[in-house]
Amino acid sequence: MLKTIRIILAIIVVMLAGFSMITQNFEFMPLLMLILALTMFITGIMELQKTKKRFWGYVSIGASLFVLYVSVEGFLMI
Repeated sequence: MLKTIRIILAIIVVMLAGFSMITQNFEFMPLLMLILALTMFITGIMELQKTKKRFWGYVSIGASLFVLYVSVEGFLMI
């Protein structure tokens, strides 16, 4: 279930990033970062469920919290 959600969110991130790069329209950047934060958070949870690579799970969750903070700041600036 988590793997499917992560793949769908990653596809949405790539599509939004491609759209922003092609059209030079950065209006959706806070939304893109919010979805990226969710993707990274799910990746961190999946890594924590594994037994060997717990460190990278914590790193991924920490990075997702930072991206979430930046995304919220972007929403507040609009």
